[in-house]
Parts: sequence; C-alpha cells; structure tokens
Amino acid sequence: MNAIDRLGLRVTAMIQGPIAQLSRRVTIFQLDSDPDYAWSAILELLQETDGLSLDRHEDGTVTLRWDAATDADERIEEEEGLLRVEVAEASAPF
Repeated sequence: MNAIDRLGLRVTAMIQGPIAQLSRRVTIFQLDSDPDYAWSAILELLQETDGLSLDRHEDGTVTLRWDAATDADERIEEEEGLLRVEVAEASAPF
C-alpha cells in the first residue's frame, strides 16, 4: 500500500465517521508522516468530487462540506446517545 492509499483510507474513515455524517462536514489534516505529494493528490481528488466543497485554513487543515441529504439518502440521527440510521424507501418505478 502506497502513501496515497494510506492517506485516502484515513480521510475516508474521517468522512464516514458518525459525527461527520450528522453534520455533513469534517476537517481533515496532513500528518507529519504524510508526504506532500500524497496530500496534494488527495486534495485534488476531493476538489474534483461533485457536491463537495473544500475550505482551506491557515493552519493547513481543510474542512470538507457536502450537499444536504435528499429524500432518498440514508438519515443518521442521534437519539439518547445512540445512532439510528433510517433509509427512505424508494417508490416502485411502475
């Protein structure tokens, strides 16, 4: 596994975290062990992703924000300290 793959997995895990999914945003950061070329490659890939916006900060972190959910998206809600996932049922195409 190369440096871009490792960084991609870490960023993916941060994006898929329950808090990030609830708020539809996450702040990612480059570790000292992440090569600059890998960080640049991941940011370029994220920048090309539809529905995703990047806010770069002076400290080097980047906040990712994505579009609000549609009726067909899963909903993740926090209820009494537990996370609950609701999936909207799609209507039949006929």
